[in-house]
Amino acid sequence: MADITRRLGWRHLRGAPTAHIRHHRSGALVHDGTGLSFWFRPLTAALSEVPVDDRELAMTFHARTSDFQDVSVQATVTYRIADPSVAAARLDFSIDPDTGAWRGTPLDQLGTLLTETAQQHALDVLARTPLAAALVDGVAAVRERVAAGLTAEPRLPATGIEVVAVRVMALRPEPDVERALRTPAREQIQQEADRATYERRAVAVERERTIAENELASRIELARREEQLVEQRGTNARREAEEQAAADAVRAEAEAARSVKLAEAEAARSVKLAEAEATRSVGLAEAEAARTLKLAEAEAARSRQLARAEAEAAREVGEARAQAQAAWLRVHTEAGVDGTTTLRALTATRLAENLPRIDSVTVSPDVLTGLLARLGGDSEGAR
Repeated sequence: MADITRRLGWRHLRGAPTAHIRHHRSGALVHDGTGLSFWFRPLTAALSEVPVDDRELAMTFHARTSDFQDVSVQATVTYRIADPSVAAARLDFSIDPDTGAWRGTPLDQLGTLLTETAQQHALDVLARTPLAAALVDGVAAVRERVAAGLTAEPRLPATGIEVVAVRVMALRPEPDVERALRTPAREQIQQEADRATYERRAVAVERERTIAENELASRIELARREEQLVEQRGTNARREAEEQAAADAVRAEAEAARSVKLAEAEAARSVKLAEAEATRSVGLAEAEAARTLKLAEAEAARSRQLARAEAEAAREVGEARAQAQAAWLRVHTEAGVDGTTTLRALTATRLAENLPRIDSVTVSPDVLTGLLARLGGDSEGAR
């Protein structure tokens, strides 16, 4: 589509390289060509835009074979407008001067023309061809017939159209017919697959049998070798037991001889130790007796000295006490104390010396009162 812009009542058109522009003004051709760019007045201008590039037209239609089977044909026609002037004169390629859009549908008209022409030639060739042949060679036959028919069609050059190529992509029957046609081939393929499966199973069975025979032979060989191994192990064990018994006997004899020698050595050592112990005991007993005798003599001498010293000390103490008592009595006599009171005081002193130690004495008032009364009575009697 051409690009049109507005400027102060004028219009500017800029075409594409693949679009042929025709500009008429007041019935006269002013511009004619591809990729044009020019100014124009919309009130006096008549514009046409014809595409000159290659275009693809896809079509799908149904046809009937000679054996009355319906098939669908998928094809594509490549065409181009070789003479834009003729095409613009035969079809309405005029565009709006304000928007640049086509006022009609020229490409749809071209598509209808090409589709109907191609369909006519395809129906003609398929109507004389059975379904099986159509499925095998129908694509090439339809393509050639459609290409030839479009090339020979006089209306296309008269409209300025050139057919570039024709392609037929598929020619297919109805789904149920297609499934029915596939059944024999599918069955044959299935039979081939089953035969291959059976052959594979037969080969597998044969291989399994060979493997089983090999395993049986291997087991027999292993059993024979295991028997030899058991015999060899028994021989080795028997030989090992004999050698072990001989070694044990030698070890026992050596142990017995060593025990005898150890017992003899131990007996000799015990005798020597007993003799040495007896000699040592005798010496110790003699030394102990001599020491005991010396200690007894020393103890007796010490006891005599102690007894003598104690006797001397007792005599000296007795003399000192006698002197002290004599002095004590003399003092009391000189003081005018009678002998009875002095004896009582001395007796009390002796009694106090021989009594156990008394830490404290509790005197009740009654005892103290009687004692004071007695002391007072004695004092008055003495007066």
